[in-house]
Amino acid sequence: MSDTDDRTSPALRAARSLERSDAFDAVIERWQPRLAAALERRPELAARLHGRDLGHALHPLMTDLPLGLWMSATTLDLVGGTSARPHAERLLGLGILAALPTSLTGLADWAVSGRRTQRVGVAHAALNSVALGLYAGSWVLRRRGAHPAGVVASLLATGAVSASGYLGGHMSFRLGSPPRRHSGPPTTRTEPDADEVDLVPGGGSPSAAPDA
Repeated sequence: MSDTDDRTSPALRAARSLERSDAFDAVIERWQPRLAAALERRPELAARLHGRDLGHALHPLMTDLPLGLWMSATTLDLVGGTSARPHAERLLGLGILAALPTSLTGLADWAVSGRRTQRVGVAHAALNSVALGLYAGSWVLRRRGAHPAGVVASLLATGAVSASGYLGGHMSFRLGSPPRRHSGPPTTRTEPDADEVDLVPGGGSPSAAPDA
């Protein structure tokens, strides 16, 4: 991809900057070996977290559940009226519960990805943590009767999870995370994983790029 293409999308340029930044490398070097070692000790669990039984990554599929629940709650907040408040609260709580196993699949994929994906992944996880905290705060506020404040917290969380979702899409579709050898059937491929190349829009051939 050319620099001109990057300049056409500020969001893409920000994501590419994250790929090249070493700001999160200390976090990666502290936690990635531990997560990778834990996955190696439980290969059957690791295979399930990666989606080996499905033939492709499980994490993108899992994200649909909490996101769908949270977006449904927000829709009820905006157009459902007073009678919809208990339903929005219930959907919000279910989304919080669904986020926990979803995060485990994401961590498993992150642990086996390349450095560029891991850098973006730290920012993705940080935004998800902010969003989850805001959604949890929103649920507590609603339970205490502070519904308007709870709605504000949910809307802020929606902004955070939307930014996080963009980075998640960048990792999946631009960087090809997780590497296919972890999410699909065993393979003897010798070419680089997509995480180590730039994917060209429109289905063109990828061009090699160093994993900085």
